[in-house]
Amino acid sequence: MSQKVAFVGVGRMGANMARRLKDCGYTVSAVFDVNRAAADSLAAELGCAAPATLAEVTAAADVIFTVVTNDAAMRSIFLSEGDNLFTGSAGKIFINCATLSPAIHRELYDAAKKVGANSLEACMASSISHAREGKLYLMLAGDEAVYEQVRAMIEQMSVNRRFVGGPGRAAEVKALVNMVMNINTAGLAEGLGLADALGHDLNMIREVFSQTGANSRVLETDGGDMCAREHDCWFSADHAAKDSGIAQSVARQLGLNLPLNDATTAQYQKMVSLGLGELDKSGIAELTFKGRHA
Repeated sequence: MSQKVAFVGVGRMGANMARRLKDCGYTVSAVFDVNRAAADSLAAELGCAAPATLAEVTAAADVIFTVVTNDAAMRSIFLSEGDNLFTGSAGKIFINCATLSPAIHRELYDAAKKVGANSLEACMASSISHAREGKLYLMLAGDEAVYEQVRAMIEQMSVNRRFVGGPGRAAEVKALVNMVMNINTAGLAEGLGLADALGHDLNMIREVFSQTGANSRVLETDGGDMCAREHDCWFSADHAAKDSGIAQSVARQLGLNLPLNDATTAQYQKMVSLGLGELDKSGIAELTFKGRHA
């Protein structure tokens, strides 16, 4: 626990990961976010610094976690001219947790090596509460020897984990996970929407689904919310659109046709265009139930 830790990106996931490590006895030395108020508030809570520059974050820690929104944000924090996380980063370990393209992870892996630093992927397949409780499921990639240097820390954050290979490989697996999850969610929304239009009792339909081949994890997590129109955000439609789009892009690069993922991506992109992107992914039911959104 002698390693000092910093976080860049302290939204709902990043902040709870920082709280978890603090609870486990690690020194959280710095937090940073483009939302200065969020960083200042968390810094006051954890008793750490909220530096004004990314270079100061790197200087304050041995291990720096990043949890940012997209590839552009990653390039901004690592590769911008002037202030960036690679300033004075020799010997540092960067653990990048957001769902991003495999290409950006490989780009950052190579860039880190050039400055004497190390970059790991730790892609998350869990919710906000899991981050707070140290029950994340993590897919990790990069150099396994570097992973071993932070393994004890990672184990405090996760209930299970899988090291899957070299740079970009965890991001590929995470894209697959979210692609299938989002397809399942869209399919459930259509099934419940059709059942509702036919006048069936939706509690009965969900019970039948749970006992048959229509069962799925998203039936458990999202089915009730779809029926009740309760879409408090755990995993946003905006993120679903981004993540399904990552899988779409990778498939096209490989010359694969994935029509179900294409349709699902289009549905989540439609949610975003309708101003529903901040709803939970269960909000895709708003597009399929009769009398809701067109």
